[in-house]
Amino acid sequence: MKILVLADTADKALWDYLDRRLLEGVELVLSCGDLPAEYLSFLTCFTHAPIYYVHGNHDTGYDTKPPEGCECVDDDIVVFNGVRILGLGGSMRYRPNQPYMFNEKEMARRVRKLRRKLRKHKGFDILLAHAPALGVGDMEDLPHRGFQVFLDLMDRYKPRYLVHGHVHQEYSALGFARERKYGDTTVINAYKRYYIDY
Repeated sequence: MKILVLADTADKALWDYLDRRLLEGVELVLSCGDLPAEYLSFLTCFTHAPIYYVHGNHDTGYDTKPPEGCECVDDDIVVFNGVRILGLGGSMRYRPNQPYMFNEKEMARRVRKLRRKLRKHKGFDILLAHAPALGVGDMEDLPHRGFQVFLDLMDRYKPRYLVHGHVHQEYSALGFARERKYGDTTVINAYKRYYIDY
């Protein structure tokens, strides 16, 4: 299954120039957040693939105008073609009173609320997140620090992928990498556009 993953920056090749070849064979689109709702809605017009998304830390506009034709999977597990996808959007809290920012305890609480669904589905195959895991493609500053609980999830459930955004490719001087390994899990930074052959 060909999966298109997106995060943080709308790809001009898709939005401005609509190179349809970039959507050929795509069966599923996963958005890791911080993308314009209009961009995701636009893509629904040119692909039959479902588009699942989680919130980025800047996606407060989704509350009043969510992406049309797309499905939010935050705090849920959805199954597509047998692939179990766990959604946990948002970033580390670095400003007060922001809806898509969480401290470590708050993110861990979100995970605990999913225990029944995790048991029901016997784990998950893809963790769809906005922020990275702690020490695996994150940065040292608080806004871009990853979550320890994501490491705990990978240790316990050994998903095939963790897909995230939040750390942009422009930060390459600080060690940007598209793919990393953590145990049995391939960790993918979905910045702008990337493909997974699942």
